[in-house]
Amino acid sequence: MKILMILTSHADFGASGRKTGFWMEEFAAPYYRFAEAGAEITLASPAGGQPPVDPASLGADFQSDDTRRFEKDEEAQTLLANTSKLTDVQASDFDAVFYPGGHGPLYDLTDNVASLALLTEFHTAAKPIGAVCHGVAALVKATTKNNEPIVAGLELTGFTDSEEAAVGATDLVPYSVEQGLQKAGGIFRSADDWADFAIRDGVLVTGQNPGSSDSTARLLLEALEG
Repeated sequence: MKILMILTSHADFGASGRKTGFWMEEFAAPYYRFAEAGAEITLASPAGGQPPVDPASLGADFQSDDTRRFEKDEEAQTLLANTSKLTDVQASDFDAVFYPGGHGPLYDLTDNVASLALLTEFHTAAKPIGAVCHGVAALVKATTKNNEPIVAGLELTGFTDSEEAAVGATDLVPYSVEQGLQKAGGIFRSADDWADFAIRDGVLVTGQNPGSSDSTARLLLEALEG
């Protein structure tokens, strides 16, 4: 079982002066669920090398057993510091793909040609596609081999407009992921703000927020087993 995890390479939160990147819990929880299931994990990003971590995600309030495990895991840290370039990976080498969030993906994965091509190939081969929180930004413009949105008619979730407002980012983000998925034809579902909420519709698996990272990863593993 081989799983590709794609992280952002983008560190600047628009012109706000704030920093972003990937959200640590959204990487750590899926990484360890996949590893515990015996998966061979490959990490990739648009630029390759060390992806930027959102400094806010390192705050004491956002730590979990998985993030603390990562802090002591030199092997995982080395893997993260040396991600492959997206242009160097092939969908045919993997059984599933997963996108952690953080606000970074809004900037460098929504329109990323290599990422979009990979998603088309994964979809065509009916291989599971997973994303959590803002990682769903990678799905907004993803299309089938017939150039139709891959999310069209599917139930999915992601970081909600109300959660975006709660973190004071409504006026900072380049677009709303909730509205972007709806415009692409997705059937957007959500639970209360910050609730653990994940959906599987066929081979598409999505999670609402950082607290949904573990359950989203588990659903992706179910999709692989199915």
